[in-house]
Amino acid sequence: MTPAELSRTVLRATRHAVDAGELSVAVPEKVGVERPRPGGRGDYATNVALQIARAAGRTPRQVAEAVAPRLAAEAGIAGVDITGPGFLNITLAQSPAEALVRDVLARGRCYGHVHPDTGQLAQIHAPHEVRAVVVADAARRVLRSQGALVRVTCDAAPDPRWVDILGVRVDAYGIPPQPLPTLRPVPAPADPLPLGRDAARWALLHPAAHDHPRITPAAPVPPSGDAGRRHPRPTPGHDDVAEHLTQRESNPLFRVRYAHARCRALTRNAAALGFDAHPGDVQHAQDLLAALADHPPVLAAAAHHRAPDRLARHLVVTADALLAYQHAVLPRGDEKPSATHRARLALAEAAGAVLAGGLSLLGISAPEHL
Repeated sequence: MTPAELSRTVLRATRHAVDAGELSVAVPEKVGVERPRPGGRGDYATNVALQIARAAGRTPRQVAEAVAPRLAAEAGIAGVDITGPGFLNITLAQSPAEALVRDVLARGRCYGHVHPDTGQLAQIHAPHEVRAVVVADAARRVLRSQGALVRVTCDAAPDPRWVDILGVRVDAYGIPPQPLPTLRPVPAPADPLPLGRDAARWALLHPAAHDHPRITPAAPVPPSGDAGRRHPRPTPGHDDVAEHLTQRESNPLFRVRYAHARCRALTRNAAALGFDAHPGDVQHAQDLLAALADHPPVLAAAAHHRAPDRLARHLVVTADALLAYQHAVLPRGDEKPSATHRARLALAEAAGAVLAGGLSLLGISAPEHL
């Protein structure tokens, strides 16, 4: 409910009190609603009782007591409190969208996680291959988010560079004495380590296990002293820059991390305009709301199937929905910040929490600036 709609609701409740004979006064044409001041309660407050008390021949509190029950009975109103000399403090009923955003913001990066631990024990085994080990490591993180206790083993000790650069963790290594269910994704076609941790993990995790990961080479660094020397142009069709490192829309990792950075920028820009986030009803955001609602079941499915690629692709869906919605969050031109903008900002911050939490489960950083 917008402030304008709430103002009309207050006037309608006041008119009902007059029609019932509890008040004898002309109903004003408009009444103001605002955020509660210190000592107030709820989502909004109105001084309509103080505004008409003299004309009604009653004290402001008596007027407020006549209007309050009728206002509380209106659709979209969860409760009404009277504070001070006669201020009506209004708590709005939560829409499904508002309840979802509140839930995400309350849980933050842990939205969709299962607490406390379920006691389930999970064993993950991987062959001695870089993609298999990275997928096993990400599957461990996702399973832990669902309350499982996880043990990851590998045929042999992982390459120290996999540990240092990619951040993988293996609990034990060696050929198991009895066959174990083993993760066997299609192996990496080239060494991913030159991409660095974030891009390398994404390149190995984003495709489904049966799909071939794309590991394109990074641009060669000219030898010292060759900065001004001409270098041969790459062969047509050859990527001279690794696709997972490029900052362009065709790179899904860039879109996900950029969307998170935009969420943080929206919060900073809103603060500069003098307002912050407050969950409320939002319009024309069904794709983004659906992505947030889908996050817990996506995590559960990714854990059940040991398939972190499901989470990676869901983050792309969430990022794309957020990037399509971001332009409606902040006021434009001379527009003043309103409850609608606060609700939109809360939705954007909820999306940012989902993106940051999902990237963390994949072992990838979520920068605030990009």
